Amino acid sequence: MKHEEFDILVVGGGHAGVEAASIAAYLGRKTALITMDLRSIARMSCNPAIGGLAKGQIVREIDVLGGIMGRFADWAGIQFKILNRSKGRSVWSPRAQVDKRLYEQGVQRHLSRLKNLTLIAAEVVNFIDARGQIEGVILSDQTRIASRNVILTCGTFLNGLIHIGRQKIRAGRMGESAANGITEALHARGFSTGRLKTGTPPRLDAATIDWSLTKPVRGDDNPVPFSYRSHNFDPPNVLCHQVYTSESVHEIIREKLIESPLYSGDIHGTGPRYCPSIEDKVYRFAHHSKHLIFLEPEWTGSRQIYANGFSTSLPEDVQLEALRKIPALKNVEFLRPGYAIEYDFIPPRQHKNTLESKALAGLFFAGQVNGTSGYEEAAAQGLVAGINAAARSAGTEPLILGRNEAYIGVLIDDLITKDTVEPYRMFTSRAEFRLLLRFSNADARLLSHAKRIHLLPQKEILFLETKQNLTRAVDACLNTSLSPDEMNPVFVRSGTKQLTQKQPARALLKRPEIRISDLPIVFPDFPADWGSWLKNEILSEAETEVKYEGYIQRQWEQVQKSRRHEKISLPAHLDYSGLLGLSNEAREKLSAIRPQTLGQAMRIQGISPADIAVLSVYLVRK
Repeated sequence: MKHEEFDILVVGGGHAGVEAASIAAYLGRKTALITMDLRSIARMSCNPAIGGLAKGQIVREIDVLGGIMGRFADWAGIQFKILNRSKGRSVWSPRAQVDKRLYEQGVQRHLSRLKNLTLIAAEVVNFIDARGQIEGVILSDQTRIASRNVILTCGTFLNGLIHIGRQKIRAGRMGESAANGITEALHARGFSTGRLKTGTPPRLDAATIDWSLTKPVRGDDNPVPFSYRSHNFDPPNVLCHQVYTSESVHEIIREKLIESPLYSGDIHGTGPRYCPSIEDKVYRFAHHSKHLIFLEPEWTGSRQIYANGFSTSLPEDVQLEALRKIPALKNVEFLRPGYAIEYDFIPPRQHKNTLESKALAGLFFAGQVNGTSGYEEAAAQGLVAGINAAARSAGTEPLILGRNEAYIGVLIDDLITKDTVEPYRMFTSRAEFRLLLRFSNADARLLSHAKRIHLLPQKEILFLETKQNLTRAVDACLNTSLSPDEMNPVFVRSGTKQLTQKQPARALLKRPEIRISDLPIVFPDFPADWGSWLKNEILSEAETEVKYEGYIQRQWEQVQKSRRHEKISLPAHLDYSGLLGLSNEAREKLSAIRPQTLGQAMRIQGISPADIAVLSVYLVRK
């Protein structure tokens, strides 16, 4: 059997797959999304939350580039919070608890209405290719579907193996079959693969928890959305709760540690260092007498509670015994135990910065198949892969984001230049230009790309242009000079030095104790239908630019210095083994990763300044 031909095929219906399919269809490409179960599209298989440190910035960037994650997170969100407000503004990050059922329903309905998108319930087991070009896929029933652009977003499904103590279940997620055949098909075409693992905590029955012994955790009273499309934003503020483990919990875990496949040797894949299991926490951080657990509802009115912080692969009875040592959970029952899952991934050093394979033209990779963890990292990759597959199909320029432009740019650059030895998770510390990459200026950073590639409807582009114009108008107001009579009452209240003569508001705002709301200035009128969060964000962004002006300028100077290396291309088939002066490690790393620019080569682990000097001399001579 043979289906009709498509411009783009997306394999997998997780967060990477839905972003890829959505944007490709929006850009007018005839697209098909192939997944084993249409009901599981956009499923939040782990925690019921979106955003967080650096991840919230990614969701804002996805929104400006035409993605859908932020929009549906706002629509399905049940609690919103800006994290890290006690620290510098470069690391402020939005996060939301989300009704996961409502989220997947909204995304599925959105995809079903896209006129250029076909949804196919099937399993891909092999590829069709010829002369180094992808030509389509083969399904498990031997049906062949033709396309010269295929995006692989298989998540944890490639030869997935679930571990619960000694019990092993071949699955991609609990209750869903693993995907077999794709890894072997890639091996046959010369791709290298690896093995990673991740885990999830047990789901608790809310009716068996003593909520009076937990600490309630509220969201922000003035919530901020992810999407600029969420004008009338008034979400609920559903409580989460927290409890702590204790030494008695840890004692049980230590006694039963050998029954965890992590420590018995049953699991061979590497797990996420920054999201350790409870076994790892107890073993590696033995000096801590307790660990925090957040109890998060998985949907509105849900009996199913996600025990965030208690990821585990211990036997089910051991999980239950340990949790029951916590007073609030002394009678707790499981709706589902925690488990670990091992899966195959494709080391992303084999990809270009467009996420297209270097070895097989037209084959793109996005999401956990590239060794990342997290919904947000997956969605960002899916969006970029979808945009670039559409560009390849249409013969137009791809989207390549710099490290100074977006966390998405940092993410992709790290993936293709650094060895993936553990599931990659985004942090603000990974971005050297993080002061430029604030969540509140994502539109200013990325709108030019959205306009060039037509990623947003004209109405939304005009809205974001209006926002930027108002930000500039607010900034211009800060040139107003203020007198001692106007400002000294403010300084008296703040206990700071008073004025003796007029000074520009901009200079006064540089004082740490002064906020933009303290200034007696009449700012421009904002459209009546804009939410208060948007006005506050514009004022806050203008204040940030003033208070951090020196630091921001310094980072821009660093950006300018680094740009010249990004413009120097390296030959795709350069024989590094024949370059005299390179270290053995450099020859090995450069031959494996094959960086596209000198800038990428500089960021590869193990490449020294001396190695870069050798490359520079070679390029000058050639």
